[in-house]
Amino acid sequence: MWWGVAIEAPDPSGLAHFYSELLEWPIVNDEPGTAILASPGGTFLVFQQAIDYVRPVWPPLHGAQRPMMHLDIQVGDLESSVVQAVALGATEAGAQPHQNVRVLLDPAGHPFCLCLDNE
Repeated sequence: MWWGVAIEAPDPSGLAHFYSELLEWPIVNDEPGTAILASPGGTFLVFQQAIDYVRPVWPPLHGAQRPMMHLDIQVGDLESSVVQAVALGATEAGAQPHQNVRVLLDPAGHPFCLCLDNE
């Protein structure tokens, strides 16, 4: 059974609160160095302390810390979802490779995508 994924961050609790608001998932554990969100499907998103954290760069640049993974989040209204994410602390990335997707950076610099649900 797949339990979830862990993401390194300089401020695990702060990043957990950002994603909790963005995804509307509850924080089920928040202690020094680790914070955990529970998805409605029963998997978890864990944020772990990274002492020497280096922000990833998007789009990737030679010699810079590149993103190792990113989250794709399906939304019904792309523009209002971008506005909400920015209000919570995200920044919109300069490079936007697809019309129906917006790349944003969370407060720790991890890229994530808001993907328009066309159905």
